[in-house]
Amino acid sequence: MAFFIGTAMKIYSFLLSIKLFAVLFLAANSLSPCWLFAADGAKRSYDVVVFGGTSGGIAAAVQVKRMGHSVVVLEPTSRIGGLTTGGLGATDIGNKTAIGGISREFYQRIHKHYADSANWKWQERKQYQSSGHSRTQKGEDAMWTFEPSVALSVMESFVSEHDIPVVYNARLDRTPLAEGEARVEGISLKDGRIVAITTESGTQYRGRVFIDATYEGDLLAGAGVSYVVGREDNSIYGETLSGVQTRNALHHQFRPRVDPYVTPGDPKSGLLPGIDPNGPGKEGAGDKRVQTYCFRMCLTDHPENRIPFEKPADYEPELYELLFRNFEAGAKVIPWSNTFMPNRKTDVNNNRGFSTDFIGQNYDYPEASYDDREKIVARHLSYQRGLIWTFANHPRVPKHVRDEISRWGTCKDEFERENGWQQQLYIREARRMVGDYVMTQRHCQGQEIAKRPISLAAYTMDSHNVQRYVDADGYVKNEGDVQVGGFSPYPIDYGSIIPKKSECTNLFVPVCLSASHMAFGSIRMEPVFMVLGQSAATAAVLAVESDVAVQDIDFGKLEERLLKDRQVLVWTGPKRTTIVGINPETLKGIVVDDVVIDHEGFDSFSRATAPFIGVGYRHDSNQAKGQQAAIYRVKLLEAGKYEVRLAWSASTNRASNVPVTIRHGGETTTVYVNQRRKPPEGAFGTLGTYAFEAGEAIVTIGNTDTDGYVIADALQFIAVE
Repeated sequence: MAFFIGTAMKIYSFLLSIKLFAVLFLAANSLSPCWLFAADGAKRSYDVVVFGGTSGGIAAAVQVKRMGHSVVVLEPTSRIGGLTTGGLGATDIGNKTAIGGISREFYQRIHKHYADSANWKWQERKQYQSSGHSRTQKGEDAMWTFEPSVALSVMESFVSEHDIPVVYNARLDRTPLAEGEARVEGISLKDGRIVAITTESGTQYRGRVFIDATYEGDLLAGAGVSYVVGREDNSIYGETLSGVQTRNALHHQFRPRVDPYVTPGDPKSGLLPGIDPNGPGKEGAGDKRVQTYCFRMCLTDHPENRIPFEKPADYEPELYELLFRNFEAGAKVIPWSNTFMPNRKTDVNNNRGFSTDFIGQNYDYPEASYDDREKIVARHLSYQRGLIWTFANHPRVPKHVRDEISRWGTCKDEFERENGWQQQLYIREARRMVGDYVMTQRHCQGQEIAKRPISLAAYTMDSHNVQRYVDADGYVKNEGDVQVGGFSPYPIDYGSIIPKKSECTNLFVPVCLSASHMAFGSIRMEPVFMVLGQSAATAAVLAVESDVAVQDIDFGKLEERLLKDRQVLVWTGPKRTTIVGINPETLKGIVVDDVVIDHEGFDSFSRATAPFIGVGYRHDSNQAKGQQAAIYRVKLLEAGKYEVRLAWSASTNRASNVPVTIRHGGETTTVYVNQRRKPPEGAFGTLGTYAFEAGEAIVTIGNTDTDGYVIADALQFIAVE
């Protein structure tokens, strides 16, 4: 017996020595076989290492596993799924048929979950109807609105079914190699390849290919890959919508004449919090400012599940002074976007001039340390908790706003905190890689076409506000919000998710991809991130199997596999051309566009439906009936008869009984306009011919008792001989 035991021990020692030799040899040669183990027996080397368990990161890991290779997901927080599980339940995408593969499978699983009546706890299934851009069509096998907890359950099912190792709280060691240098100690490089990454715990993960699926782009930056933070100058890529955009600052804007100073009218008293004293900058010029962040709030009005809003201990009343002044200047509509989710829950997003977006308070976030990011996130949370409490309780908030918002609360059955608030901040934009191929506004609008498509994007070019500033008249304004759509789904190029070959040859970046500020604003939707994550993972496996740089894979093989996996790479539906407004200077008579009118309400702005005059048109959001008015003031140099025309873009959701009041010659006439019908004179419909005195003529559009959206576009006066 002793002989057999001794022999066995010798064999075991011999095998250990072989393994040790292999480890030392492979480490010396920067090789990373998937069977390499750490001293504690845990696997530490993989074919693909995914840094960031966002929706795109999880989709990437699933694809690697389905292609038969090893993968690990390193998630810097305690929760996977990013924004998809963090409150963004009203899916932004545009045209849903542009989404395929694992991304569509996620939404199909959401649909399957809610098809089971047992999963409807707080309301019956038949009582729920999603609305707006995320509505599920009859007969559709996917569902686009959901509770955060359900999204998390689906993400976790992907992980468990594919036996994907996920390491939580695995923060990259971002200690700079040298002061002022982007390269970090936690990323080991050799000959232009990432060999391994090390977390703050000291654990090293080796890989043959790496995927940065974070919202911040920490891996790409730490590896020395080129990137940008902020907005490009329009001249860099031949764009018109990047850089400073005061002329487009029509959405989510303050009421006219809101005072910016601590003591109203006294510049010496200083600016109220959140106003940039250095703004706005030169029109179209680039800057380092970042579009604003917020939390997407999951709220409920069910009494058994509702947590009432509480005033935070560090409440700062001065943060909300501009809100009060905006109400006092005439704002009436509730300043939030509250989209219903299943089980009597909601997804609340920013809306109007002062809302959940904490404008100007995130500029440092993309490059901040983890500790400093936590402080920025905590301040955003404090601001938003204070804001929602203010909406519900403060006496300077209109009663109808208080009454509506106070009936809501956070949910007892969502997120990890007892107060029902999540930890995931909506990082709309942070770093953006600069690769050999850059997606731009020209791609969105079809002026350039990507030649190596790996995904489609389908959303409007969308940037939230970037700054608050004092305009030339001495009043506060928001700047940076741009919403321009009207184009068909368009392809995203493979070159936009890989770095320049001279910088790194084994990295993919499907989230902080190579795109201008405005193109990123269209691409940055969670379904697209999942599609890009899957495409990146497919290419990563091909790079591993062929032992080539990610820049040198056979794109034909990649395209073949993506199509096999039901990705949508080419748009075959109806082609939309970019809608261009009618230049008011080309029209006869006197034209007053909506950009210069006085308005009580009518704060929402669109250019979705043509024809329209100028850059777009205002509307009443089909809310606050009887409380909104658009007031046109027309300067007439001569008395006489004028034909009065009103412009609107017709649609079935418009009001059929829009009251328009014309003051003329000491009289007042009210005409009711059916905005569901196309205007008979091109973009305009005639309100009648009236006699006017010289001076100021006033025409007012109201929304009292109207039965749909009310449009306020341009007004035209034509002299009658």
